Amino acid sequence: MTNQPLRIALFTGLYAPFLTGVSVAVHQRVRWLLEQGHEVFLIHPEFNDKYPKQVGNRPMPGLEELQKFPNFSSYAFPTQPLIFYKSLPQPLSYKHWSDTKLLLNFQPDIIVVEESAQMRGAYSAFLQGYGRAVGVKYAKQTKTPIISVFHTDIVGYIKYYLGSFFFNLLRPIIPLIVKQVSNAYTVNVFSSREQLTKYNNLQCQRGEYLPYQGINCEKFHPRNICYDPIPGDRRPTILFVGRITAEKNVTQLIDAFPYIVAKIPDVHLVIVGSGPLDEQIKKRAQKFKSGITIWGESHGTELLGWFARADVFVNPSVTENFCTTNNEALASGTPVVAALAPSTAEQVIPGHNGFLAEPNNPADFAQKIIAILENPELKTAMTQNARPSILDFDWSTCQEKFEEKLYQLVALSNKQKVKVNSSNS
Repeated sequence: MTNQPLRIALFTGLYAPFLTGVSVAVHQRVRWLLEQGHEVFLIHPEFNDKYPKQVGNRPMPGLEELQKFPNFSSYAFPTQPLIFYKSLPQPLSYKHWSDTKLLLNFQPDIIVVEESAQMRGAYSAFLQGYGRAVGVKYAKQTKTPIISVFHTDIVGYIKYYLGSFFFNLLRPIIPLIVKQVSNAYTVNVFSSREQLTKYNNLQCQRGEYLPYQGINCEKFHPRNICYDPIPGDRRPTILFVGRITAEKNVTQLIDAFPYIVAKIPDVHLVIVGSGPLDEQIKKRAQKFKSGITIWGESHGTELLGWFARADVFVNPSVTENFCTTNNEALASGTPVVAALAPSTAEQVIPGHNGFLAEPNNPADFAQKIIAILENPELKTAMTQNARPSILDFDWSTCQEKFEEKLYQLVALSNKQKVKVNSSNS
């Protein structure tokens, strides 16, 4: 028996042209669901003239790519920029907006809320939001299943920004917050087993591991070396790709660089991305002259070329949740050195496809990079192992599992509705 296409309402607080891993993942997920014949109603943040012009000029796939599907519809809710990071929107900052009427018109079989914690509860307030529990009221009224997709280690972010002292003051109420946020959903899915364990210990309700966070392994591939952004430059290249924000720990790369260059004088660190710490990173990198390149944002084949031509990909962040760029590097045949954090141990197998470094320890981070660059045989073995180690997380494989979970929840909901109706008749 073939499953019938579903009517899926999908909420997200981040979408193109706002550049984050969540934005990219949401777009890929929606496109895949549309290709399978599902009807998708995407509720996403509006882009307007309050944001920097360069945000709107990004060559990112977005609504234009989806509008060719007759089974696609969308609604943009009004937004304001974050005060401290004007390239991103506040989560559901328009206090008069309600989703109930919106969903009554669409009548979804299931509701998907991407990064739900960002849009409700204390974490939303932390990001200047109003704590909107999107889709929850409608789901409760109509007995529609609602799934929360967990992208970010929100507790890790809060701890990082508040510092240990203030975080310890909040520690007693964090399980209450996690319970409140998660209890509104039929299921809360995590792409990392380590993160699921962490949040289960923090009283997360109905949490499940689901490897939904995949990448396009045909797109990210070693053959993309043909798009080499700096052809003719044969220096050993260390690459970082991501937002230039405090929680990404990009400054740790600048701290680690003197240790690396002392052993490998011609090494080249390339930092790709943008964010509120741009000027700070540029200023600190100046003393290393051509040894560090602050590239800015990169898109399309140029970005694919960076991943493929790098000798080592680095990720010093301690707040990642099955980081997409780690997977993109591995799929491109590039070994990864990442800070040991929840989920990185599920991506990086020490000595096999990279190394895990002690968090917030630039000297140890540098030593792990040096160990790869100074040992050609080890580097060759890691390069050969990198791509096979991540193929199980190809996008289509992960989305098939996500789709299967949607069907399970809808079938269970329908069975419960039939049971209730039978009891009432």
